[in-house]
Order: sequence, then structure tokens, then C-alpha cells
Amino acid sequence: MTKIELTVLFKKIQKDDKKEVLEFHVQGEELDYSDDLVQLAGSIAILEVKSSEAGKLPVEFKSIQRDSKKTTLKFNVRGDSDKKVIKLYPFAGRNVTLFLEASQISLEEFEEQGEGIEYNINNDGTVEVPDGQIKMEDIPEDDEKEEIPFADEEEGTLFADKEENGDDLLD
Repeated sequence: MTKIELTVLFKKIQKDDKKEVLEFHVQGEELDYSDDLVQLAGSIAILEVKSSEAGKLPVEFKSIQRDSKKTTLKFNVRGDSDKKVIKLYPFAGRNVTLFLEASQISLEEFEEQGEGIEYNINNDGTVEVPDGQIKMEDIPEDDEKEEIPFADEEEGTLFADKEENGDDLLD
């Protein structure tokens, strides 16, 4: 599938429990790429709003609804893209150029993506984690380092020994 380019009304951004819902309206009865959009609905897509600093967002293309006046496109954005979604807020309520393309990731893989570990980065570059998470200082240091011998060392001979005994290493 090729990259789809649509001029749409960025109707709204709505915050849900673990995701952001993006809604776009295409005005009029005629919809370019309608067959491609129907095929893409229900799967993961890469969404980009032209002139936005948000860049490309992996989204779940939740639904496409058509009526006599418009076509509504709804997308779910997962929580790990919050910083990118914030950059879309100035575009809400405006006409924008929307780019869509199919993603290589499946819907199951998209839903399995974890939330990750919560943390805060301070101005000095240090990181704070919530209480209860293990810190590097809490991990005991292992003073004894285990050395893994080379295969020749296990046999009791070293490369130097083979050369002295006349064994050719290149044979």
C-alpha cells in the first residue's frame, strides 16, 4: 500500500485511560483512497500530520464511518507516544494534511507493548524512579569474576605451546 495523503479537519484529541483518541473528518461525499482506507481500518498504521513536529506516530486505525456529509476517521495512540501527541494539540480544530501508511507491526504486537518503567528526569540529568523500584546501588556486587578459558586452555596447551612444538596454526 502506498502512502495516503488526505486534507482533513482535525476534529479533536480526546484523552482516554491509556490512550489518546484522534478524530479527523473528511468533508464531502467523494473520498480519495476510500478502498485503501477501508482495508487499513482495524489495523496498525503510521500517521503523520504535515508541518507538525510530532513526526510519525504508530496508531491503531480504530474506525472509519461515512455519512452523507463527511467521513470520520478515528485513531488510538498508545501512552508511550505522549510527547509526540502533545505536539499535535495546536493543530486540533484546523484543516490539516494527513499522511497514512500501513505499518509492519500487527495489532497484537501493538497491544502487547508495555507501558515501560515510570521515571522523571531532573534538570541536572539524574533520574528519579518511584519508591519500590530497584536501584543500581541495591544490586550486590560480585567480587569474584569468573574467567572463561579458551578452548586450547582447557586442553592444557596454549597457542604459544603449539608453535614451540612445531604445530602450524594455519594447517
